[in-house]
Amino acid sequence: MRKMRLLAALAVSTALSTGAALAGPEVVEGPGFMPECFAPWSADTKYFQWEAKEPPYKIALVNGFVGNIWRIQMIQTAKAFAEQDEIAPLIEEFKIVSTGTDAAAQLGAIEDFINQGYDAIITIAVSPTGFDRVIRLADRNNVVLVPFDNVLDTDKVMMVNEDQRAMGEMSANWLIEHVGNSGKILEVRGVPGNSVDRDRHEAFREIMEADGNDFEIIEVVGNWAPGDSQKVTADAISVHGQFDGIYTQGGTNGSVQALMDAGHPFVPVAGEAENGYRKQIAKHSDEGLKGLSFGQSPGLVAISMKAAIEALQGNKLPQLISVPVPVVDYTSIKDGENFWSELPDDFFTPNEFPPCGVNITAPEIMAKTKDDVK
Repeated sequence: MRKMRLLAALAVSTALSTGAALAGPEVVEGPGFMPECFAPWSADTKYFQWEAKEPPYKIALVNGFVGNIWRIQMIQTAKAFAEQDEIAPLIEEFKIVSTGTDAAAQLGAIEDFINQGYDAIITIAVSPTGFDRVIRLADRNNVVLVPFDNVLDTDKVMMVNEDQRAMGEMSANWLIEHVGNSGKILEVRGVPGNSVDRDRHEAFREIMEADGNDFEIIEVVGNWAPGDSQKVTADAISVHGQFDGIYTQGGTNGSVQALMDAGHPFVPVAGEAENGYRKQIAKHSDEGLKGLSFGQSPGLVAISMKAAIEALQGNKLPQLISVPVPVVDYTSIKDGENFWSELPDDFFTPNEFPPCGVNITAPEIMAKTKDDVK
């Protein structure tokens, strides 16, 4: 009898552990919900489906680094999106926390929100690795975890991003088109240690260092921040002299300002979608500032929140969601369309996603603060 009881207890324990192991999303066949918005990264991308929950939901945004304008606007955008008429009724509680560059602190914050019973957690990962434990915890609790922007090196979680490698590749190809196959190039990188900086850098270098090219590339770290980019660009000019072209991952208007302050001739510049940079292109393109401006939009946070809400309602979504890269250059820059002369320089221009029905206006965004919501 005792042996039978032990076997029964073991069976119950096994069933519980098996149930826990099977929690989280089910891998299903596509196509997914709203493919015009939530496009799969490739033909091989798998699809996830969670068990449907009734709204409203408790959602948290766990940001890491907050020391540049992009991150501030991202937080402002998240707050504005959560208050839009069609979204607000679906959210019971929305909290935001920024944990800095410490991966352990970010993982601890995510775990805390899971244990508090939150339904979905949106995050910009400090590191592309080290999230296995919190992914398993989220799955055991049927929590939808959505990394975006700086994504993870795993296919075990739903993620949202633009193609970072494509940004590095298009920047390299564009510079070669405008500079030629040789010359001195300044590469201003982003925040070290995350997947966005790594992927853009690696793709850029693969093309620039390919057979037939002969570039001298000076590499500095600008942290995607205009002030940092301006300083390191100025330092590079002081030490290395004149450059033939520049690739700046972010804080591009700072790099251009450093050129002007140093009396450096304008050269082709491939950079981000800061409104100030696009103003500079519009004003100085006739003087030699031939600019390429691609956009890693802070509005990705809204697409990530929308993906989480749709997943919580039981809709099928790709494991890796691809958002197209918005891009303009000096030949297509237009005031009131892809930059705004009346808006601040540090405003990131692309924040509309028509296929997703998402449009967060500049006044909505600028009315919010960067502060955490607790």
